[in-house]
Amino acid sequence: MAIGDVEHCERYEPHADRIREVNARMPDEDLLYDLAELFKVFGDSTRIRILYALFERDICVCDLAEALRMTQSAISHQLRILKRARLVNACRDGKSVIYSLADDHVRTMIEQGREHIEE
Repeated sequence: MAIGDVEHCERYEPHADRIREVNARMPDEDLLYDLAELFKVFGDSTRIRILYALFERDICVCDLAEALRMTQSAISHQLRILKRARLVNACRDGKSVIYSLADDHVRTMIEQGREHIEE
């Protein structure tokens, strides 16, 4: 049977053993919240574009702005969000601030997401 487009059981018969197994392996609420917040960061195409640019090389804000045809202010705003989510790092190089991916996990998450939607 289906409610709308979602199928469900014809009879409501919970399976206690399955419920215990699921609940025993469920991460705590704080971790689930943090994970949901991380995925929200990926919900903006500008931030995804910035991450793709950083796949190619470490780059300063002004070069990112030019490459993505955006203002430095707009890029800086998105970089703050990415930095807060620990997806990018920043280091000062003279008068410039150079951004880079925080680690290889960032690339892996984006690549796996892309593979999933291209299936």
